Amino acid sequence: MGSCSDPPNRGALLSTDPSRAADPGAAVYPVGLRLANRRVVVGGGGQVAHRRVAGLLDAGARVTVVSPEATPALEALVAPGSLGWVRRGYEPGDLDGAWYAVAATNDHAVNAAVGEEAERLRIFCARADDRRASSVWTPAIGRHDDVVVGVHGGGDPQRAIGVRDAVVAGLTDGSIADRASRAPVGGRRGSVVLVGGGPGDPGLITVRGRRAVAQADVVVADHLAPQSLLSSLPPDVEVVDASKLPRGRSMAQEQINALLVEHALAGKRVVRLKGGDPFVFGRGMEELEACVAAGVPVEVVPGITSAIAVPALAGIPVTHRGLTHEFVVVSGHLPPGHPNSLVDWAALGRLRGTVVVLMGVDTAPAIAAALIEHGRAGSTPVAIVSDGSTPAQRTVRTTLAELPRAVADEGIRPPAVWVVGDVVALDRPHETPGDDDTDLD
Repeated sequence: MGSCSDPPNRGALLSTDPSRAADPGAAVYPVGLRLANRRVVVGGGGQVAHRRVAGLLDAGARVTVVSPEATPALEALVAPGSLGWVRRGYEPGDLDGAWYAVAATNDHAVNAAVGEEAERLRIFCARADDRRASSVWTPAIGRHDDVVVGVHGGGDPQRAIGVRDAVVAGLTDGSIADRASRAPVGGRRGSVVLVGGGPGDPGLITVRGRRAVAQADVVVADHLAPQSLLSSLPPDVEVVDASKLPRGRSMAQEQINALLVEHALAGKRVVRLKGGDPFVFGRGMEELEACVAAGVPVEVVPGITSAIAVPALAGIPVTHRGLTHEFVVVSGHLPPGHPNSLVDWAALGRLRGTVVVLMGVDTAPAIAAALIEHGRAGSTPVAIVSDGSTPAQRTVRTTLAELPRAVADEGIRPPAVWVVGDVVALDRPHETPGDDDTDLD
């Protein structure tokens, strides 16, 4: 009998006898391995090994692949030193100094050899070919900011992947509240994120933009931003209506700037939610400058501008090979000849490419006349797309000469984007569901 100081019989605990291998339905002890700067050996260089290596490198591990061959993606990591590659089959001793091992070859016997050596060296080993013989099971892993989600699916990898994806999606869109990520830490400075919300459909905001909205303490929103996102926010999130209605009620830009700074200096996470992109006629730079001047950290999350997205949703490309090599986006909020207008309408009239006009419903007759006066043919196709990306989206097709009549007869009101150019006349293999397309030629 051994003394109390004798080491436990670890050989029995770590037996490689298949009859004693872990049952797939057995409970696992979930633990996060901190592998940064620690040696990890991966047996195999195929697609399975490639996926495992990607995650290990993300964790900062020093990874060595042992395999006669490797995928091109793995090989590309060798030259810059991101990955070590022993270009031969696995041999005893390859696990020396390793903290973790992965057996991912296409040869069951080689994987077994890796697993057996790992058992002898008391190194945890994941076998890609045999879960029962693995001393560790790799969970389905997802990441959201600094949160790592790992899911074991009770032996069913697809189940684990489904649950992981649902959790990460919930953290991303805010349906799973990560309250700690929003809660101010004592003395923490606030910040501002300028988020482009896209053309209006909440499904067209970027993942990063949606995440910023979900983590906000205060949201300062325009009427053209995805409104349904606001309804999903927790009740303690303050929503400020900063809409600017065409020729109607609006919040002064100076007041918006002041609100962003005021809330941020109070330690709040502030999101300025706009339609389209913050830097495409969105006054985003003015807001950024106000934050910088006040010492407030500010980030810009680009959005999908309606200048490109709305025509695309109506089946109209702003460029097309062999047809146009340019497109111009212009603000139509001031008519040609207005003393404050900065647009060279004469130059635009001489262009052969596509012209996209934003905020140009009321000024459409004057703009059409200026383009024709300076060289654009009156027969040039035009499409007016109103309420883009919403269920009320409607497209009216006409010509540049007939544009004033079309706007009046069809009762076009903002928001609307209109497109001038031969791209409008391209064949339409399909129409966007719900799009009411009217030709007025």
